[in-house]
Amino acid sequence: LSSGAKMGCFTFIKVMMILFNLAIFLSGGTLLGVGIWVKVDGQSFMDIFGTLSSSVLQVVNVSYVLIVIGAILLVIGFLGCYGAQRESKCLLMMFFSVVLIIFIAEVAVAVVALVYTTLAESLLSAVVTPVLKEQYGKDQTFTTIWNTTMTKVHCCGLNNYTDFNDSFWYKQHGSYPHQCCNFINSTEPCTVTLAAQKNVTGCFDQILEEIRTNAGVAGGVAAGIAALEIAAMAVSMYLYCRLDEK
Repeated sequence: LSSGAKMGCFTFIKVMMILFNLAIFLSGGTLLGVGIWVKVDGQSFMDIFGTLSSSVLQVVNVSYVLIVIGAILLVIGFLGCYGAQRESKCLLMMFFSVVLIIFIAEVAVAVVALVYTTLAESLLSAVVTPVLKEQYGKDQTFTTIWNTTMTKVHCCGLNNYTDFNDSFWYKQHGSYPHQCCNFINSTEPCTVTLAAQKNVTGCFDQILEEIRTNAGVAGGVAAGIAALEIAAMAVSMYLYCRLDEK
């Protein structure tokens, strides 16, 4: 290719890099804003989007997830957009490094989830159960999310009713949440005897079933994200190398 054609190709890729990362930056800002909204006023968010939320999203603390993802996208978008605009090798290399680290982390998580399923389940249980014990009944938004999940999915806790043993809720009420006894409108307390008799399944099994049901969609989305990350790394490295020739 002639020098003019090479320069035109460089300019085109640079512009696409700027636009792509600008979109990422704006998306990150949006997610960050929504995450803060959920954290500050989670009830209004649930009122609007509650019926659209899946049980998977309801179990985790959505606000923190959105804030973290939004912040990461903001950083990536800024590095890619500003680095391409300023033709800064330092920022482009930082962009490449951040995306590479995220890509490696995603691959590692996928391998652990697929190969070491039992380990992944144990880790999730070890993380979520203590939070459930501490926050259920204390944090209004957290409690509402879990109540919605347990009512809609017909489950109790993450594993079963024993997740609420020695919990803030149990210490305050001396009983388990009514979902653990399949009570709907009853005012009867859900005692340990009734909970053991009903033996309502934990929400974790329901979540796993939902994940398995939508494994194809999740895999497709993951593959698409991985392809975008590889393309972003390739483009950033192309711009980085071409700057030496300018």
